[in-house]
Amino acid sequence: MIHAGLDVGSRTIALVVLDGDTVDSTVVDTGVNPLHRCQKLLNDKKYRQMVVTGYGRHLIATTLESRIVSEIRAHAIGARHLYQDCHTLVDIGGQDSKVILLSDQGAVKKFEMNDRCSAGTGKFLEVMASTLETTIEEFGNLALDTTRIVKINSLCTVFAESEVVSLVSQGEEVNAIALALHEAVATRIVGILRRVGIKERVVFTGGAALNSCLKKLIEEKIGVILTVPDNPQIVGALGAALIARMGFKP
Repeated sequence: MIHAGLDVGSRTIALVVLDGDTVDSTVVDTGVNPLHRCQKLLNDKKYRQMVVTGYGRHLIATTLESRIVSEIRAHAIGARHLYQDCHTLVDIGGQDSKVILLSDQGAVKKFEMNDRCSAGTGKFLEVMASTLETTIEEFGNLALDTTRIVKINSLCTVFAESEVVSLVSQGEEVNAIALALHEAVATRIVGILRRVGIKERVVFTGGAALNSCLKKLIEEKIGVILTVPDNPQIVGALGAALIARMGFKP
């Protein structure tokens, strides 16, 4: 029996289809018409029930007549399914970042979410990478290729971009600027982690989990190794699919 989970984010859309023990997943860019992207993804898919989560869940669920679930619950269930000893989850997506603390039984004990601006999110890193004329895929490696660090005073995307342009015009090393930007994001995320609580195992998900520099800096600051799933971008969609399979309960 087939069940589906859809995580509609600001940058990517992840689809997970469960058929028994088989997990099939797809990740595509959200684009300017997420509904069209979702309809295209689901065009030839047959499923008993689908649960939708993520930034655009309300728009999509209404049109596709699906159930919705919060990102917090979907990510918690997805992470705990992958790692039975997961107690802390750090998720950094395009539009928001979140930290979730789980009980021994997997229930959400506490969480904090930054979704009011792009500071400390994948979008921030993406804009900064573009400003430094590199790709988001290479941005982390660029930052790792130096030990020198400069000071970035703002995590506001607009002000930080202005600072970066100024530093470049002063002849500052691009690698050092990249490292400073990663350091600023890591510091912000660790602040959220400390407020919510840190208990091992700590799982790191979202597109930013693919950034090796960000992972390294967070690990150094909290003294704990982060576990990154093989495909960190589908954890929310996996959780949604599992909720669909369990029989949706609000």
